Parts: sequence; structure tokens; C-alpha cells
Amino acid sequence: MSVNADLQRERAAATLDSEDFARWWAGGSWQLEERRALERRFYEDPDFAEPVHPSCLSYKERYEQTVARSTRFLAKLRQWQREKQPQLQLSVNMLRDFRLLLSGSLGTGLFQQSFPLRVHFSMFMTTLLSQGTEEQQAQWLNRSWHMDGVLGTYAQTELGHGTFVRGLETRADYDPITQEFILNTPTQSSYKWWPGGLGNTANVAIVLAQLYVKGKHYGLQSFVVRIRDERTHEPLTGVDVGDIGPRLGGNGVNNGFLGLRDVRIPRNQMLMKNAQVLTDGTFVQGRPPLLLYGTMVYVRVITLKDVLFGLLQAATIATRYSVVRRQSRINSDQPEVSILDHITQQAKILPQIARGVSYRLVSDWVWRFYEDVLRQLEDESTAGRNSLPELHALSCCLKAVATDEASEGVELLRKSCGGHGFLSSANFDSIYGLTAAAYTYEGEYTVLLLQTARFLVRQYVDSLKRKVLPSSVSYLRDTSRLVWGKNLAANCVRALEISAMEQVRQAWQTQKTHQSSKVSAEMASNLAGRQLTSAAIAHAHAFFTRNALEQVEALRKKGDLSPNVSLVLGQLVELFVIDTFLRQSGCVLRWNNGITGTQLRFVERRFEELLAKLRPNAVALVDGFDFHDRVLGSTLGCHDGRVYERLMEEARRNPVNQEPVNSSFHNHLLPMMRGKL
Repeated sequence: MSVNADLQRERAAATLDSEDFARWWAGGSWQLEERRALERRFYEDPDFAEPVHPSCLSYKERYEQTVARSTRFLAKLRQWQREKQPQLQLSVNMLRDFRLLLSGSLGTGLFQQSFPLRVHFSMFMTTLLSQGTEEQQAQWLNRSWHMDGVLGTYAQTELGHGTFVRGLETRADYDPITQEFILNTPTQSSYKWWPGGLGNTANVAIVLAQLYVKGKHYGLQSFVVRIRDERTHEPLTGVDVGDIGPRLGGNGVNNGFLGLRDVRIPRNQMLMKNAQVLTDGTFVQGRPPLLLYGTMVYVRVITLKDVLFGLLQAATIATRYSVVRRQSRINSDQPEVSILDHITQQAKILPQIARGVSYRLVSDWVWRFYEDVLRQLEDESTAGRNSLPELHALSCCLKAVATDEASEGVELLRKSCGGHGFLSSANFDSIYGLTAAAYTYEGEYTVLLLQTARFLVRQYVDSLKRKVLPSSVSYLRDTSRLVWGKNLAANCVRALEISAMEQVRQAWQTQKTHQSSKVSAEMASNLAGRQLTSAAIAHAHAFFTRNALEQVEALRKKGDLSPNVSLVLGQLVELFVIDTFLRQSGCVLRWNNGITGTQLRFVERRFEELLAKLRPNAVALVDGFDFHDRVLGSTLGCHDGRVYERLMEEARRNPVNQEPVNSSFHNHLLPMMRGKL
């Protein structure tokens, strides 16, 4: 099949070898070829073809199609896994890789609106691993991995409570006579609400509930609760369960609600790795866990990878479309140009590519940090307990800011494609829906920022006492003013750090001012909320930019990059840093009043220079992300660039166009016309 001539010219003129970039992006040649082989295994299978565009299906039809496809997908994937690794060892790392496979290119290509078993393999099984005893893991883990009578979900969020987990109302009362827990959702607002797969798919849920023993409260604990019969799938006695209905995106997830009335479970179905209830009702607190909310920290870390994936999907579609689409002349005596030749279009698209690549570098580092802390906690190391607050604070603010900016970026990229970007066949709706959902799930944006801000204020107070600070906030001790040097990226990062430090200081001072007027510490924090959230956002920007620059340098020192990849990667990260600086220029200039207009113009000029440097490699870059056409799911972004042909093909495939005259004409329109209204 022919390839659009403009795309061919772009690829031929690029200085970046897209295959070279793809090998680095995938983690090596072997990893790239393995992923491609796996994708071919599924995408070339007619059982996984899309007979009609998913947007043409009803909500019920989409769920049923998704479940049918899920079962075929998992059976085929397991066959591949057995061929590759017959003796598979379950671990957090293995589950992360499997989760990323499901949410990455393969899972996205087959399930553009996600699918209901993702939570089973991520949060449900990860919680069993991190919070279950060896005996409980022996009982549940292997059956869960093989889906042997166990289809799980993770039920934390309630109709009336989300991120504020201490406010959850579901309760579990221990009965020492029968040695059972009795679970109840005592109010309508205590119904579990949102868990993926809960609606009609899962038959077991890990339920977070407030533990009470003999009337005494022992905080939140996790309980394994069977909610549907293993054979018939009917809801069990005392269980009220169903689907919550269509959403803005992710309509293959089968998000559900769950009510419990006097549901009894055996004592050994409270996950007891970190806390236990003995047979007589004695509560025993074990070693400090990776927070009770360890599953949430885990998901926040990998959410960074999810949203950068969606952002780069959208950037790939917009970049290819912007080469194919010709609009307006730059010179009156020349033909219309590709819209990517307009600097205004470059300024919409190229910074989003830079952001996605920089998020990837930072997310890799954060995952390694998470692994280190997890390992230290397993070893009962003091270092692990000391690093835990830093990890929690980082996972909160990076997740909040990345999901906010990624969803904003996807929407900007949709708009950059004009009217065609508004079509469902362009697939921006699915990408945006999943990216925007991440803004809220596993920690609502503002609440996460406030959690980070509390950590930042504590660290700022420690800096005044000359204490040693964690590395991510070490800049809080640096009170020196900005010295403008020749390295513009370094200048921008330092200016962002100074801005963050000053905003943390202002938040602390605002809290102190309110407390001096005799309000409680909690009310003072509430009244300082705007300053606290601003401080956390500024900290995230400072960390993202500093860490991205450091990761590029680390890769270069290891010799992992070819010269061309190293050059382009450096340009992308520099563009990300400068774009972040310019986007935050209001705060930056407020707290760095020594920056002159001339210096600011240098930054803006460098921004435009980087756009010009990256423009010839734009298509090669997005080709290097190696998204299969099925992964993009877009008429506008296919590798061959046949945009207009595919738009017409998709329109003709529409079920409404399968008959020359729709029945509504004879049933409604014709009688109306005969009535001569």
C-alpha cells in the first residue's frame, strides 16, 4: 500500500535514524524485536480484528465484546509466556511488567478503552504480594495468577470518600466467637464506587475497611472478600454489586459499586503481613509497611508511565497529520505548506514530545527509587523508613502534575488537528479519557499536592535547623540568588528551584500567620491551601527538570546512546526544561526578580531554535516510539499517512451508512413531511 509522499520525504530527510531511537526507547534490540513479534502474534490474528469502530457500539455491547476479547487475549498471552519462561516467579517487578504490557502498546492496541481485568493483575495481585502473609499468598496468589476461580479487584474508593482514605466508612467488626469479620457499608455514601472490573467481572475484592475489635477502632485494614459465587457468578448473600455506568473514557473497565450487609469472612481473610488479629481478638501491629497505602504508591509511580504513553500516542497522531495536512501559504508565490512548517504548530506539538520523553526518563528513576525503598523495608532497614516520606511526597506531586499536564497536552494536540481531531476515528477521545481519568484515580490532584506540601514544609523547617535533607529537596537549603550563566537549561532549573523554595517558605509563613491568630493548625493549613498547592506544583517542576537533565547525563556517561540519539535526546530535554520555565514564568519572575528582559528573550530565542532543530526529525522521533497503527487507533496518525483515504473508509464502515435509506425516513420523516408542518 502506498505511503503519503510528504511523510516519505520527511523520513528520507531526517538526520535521526528512527530504528536507532526505537532500540533505545524499547531498552535494546532484543526487547524491541520481542515486542514487535508479540504484537504481530495478536494484530495479525483475525480473531482480534475490529469489525466495527468501538464508538458505534452500545455500552453493553462494548463490555461484552471487551470481555470476550479479554479471555482470548489472556489465553494467547499465557501461551506465549509459557513458551518464553516456563517457570515464572511471581514478584512485584514481574507484575509491574505484566501491568505495563496490559496498559502499554499491546493492551492499548487491542483495548482502546481499556479492559476489566487490568486491576486484577495490578492492584489486586500486588496487594496480595505486599500485604499478604506467606500462607495467604499460598492460598490466593497462584489461583489469582491463573484466574482459577478468582477474578479480583481492589475496592477502596467509596461513593462519599476518595483520596481521604482515613474517612472511609466501610467497617469490619471482629467476632471472636465465630472467628470471623463482619463487613458492612453502613450508609449509602460508604458504598464502594469506581473499582475497575467490580461491576460484572470480579468475583473477589480486596476491600479496605475500618477495623473494630470489641468496639475499639484499629484503623484501615485490607480484607479478601468473595462477592460472587465461583460457579454461578451470582452475587452472594448480603452483596449488592453492579456497574456505575458510562464515563468520559475507559468504558471497557467495568467500574462498579459494592454494598455489603453483614457479610462474614474467615479471620484469615484479613491480609496480615503488617498487622494481625489473633483468634481471641488481640490486635498485633507488625513491622511498618510500605504504608498501608503501598498499593496506591505503587500505582502512582506507574501512572507516570501510563500518562506519558497516552501523551506520546497523541503527539504521534498530531505530528504525522501535521505533515500530511497542507494549509495556507507562507510565501505567496509558493504552494500551501505542511502545517508543521508553521512555527505556531511546532510550538503546540514538539514541546509535548519533549515532555513525554522527559517524563519517561524521570519515571524510570522514580521506579528504581521505589524498588530501593521496597527492598530496604523488606530488610527492615532504617534507610527504607527514612526514605519512605520522600518517596510518598514525590509520587504524590509527580503523579498530580504529570496527569494534569499530560491531559492538557492531549487536548492541545487534538486541537492542533483541527476539525478532524474531533472525530472519534481520530481516537483522541479514548486517549484523553484514559489520561484525564488518571488525574483523579489513586489520589485526586489537589489532595496529592497538599500531601506533598506538608512534607515540603517539614523539610523547610528542618533546613532552618541545618538538618540533612533528602536529595529531592536539598535545594531548600540553598539560599543563594540566581547567577545567570552560559548554560540556559541550568539557569532555568535553578530559577525553578528558587521559585519552589520561595513558595514553600511563603506557604510556611502563611500557616504561621494564621496560627498566630489563634486558629488550629488544621485550619491554618486549610487557609494556606493555595500557597501549599502552589509550592507542591513548583517543587514538581523543579524536580522534573533537574532529574531529566541528570538522567540524560547519566545515560551519556554509561555510553548507552548513539551520537544522534544523544544529540536529539539532549535537545528534547532542553526544550522540556525551557518550555517548563516559560510556562511557569509568572512564578519564576516573581521570585527571581534579577532576571532581566534580555535574559528572558535569550530563553525565548533558544526555545525557537530548539523547535527549528527538532523540526526535521519530528516524524523520525514519533516513528521511534514504534506505535503500531492498532495502538494509535487513529485515521489521522497511521504510519502510511493516508489520512483522507482512511477518513472516507471509516465513514463508509459506519453502520448508519450500510443502507441507502434509513428506516427512520419511512417511520418518522416521511409522515412528518406528509403532514406539512
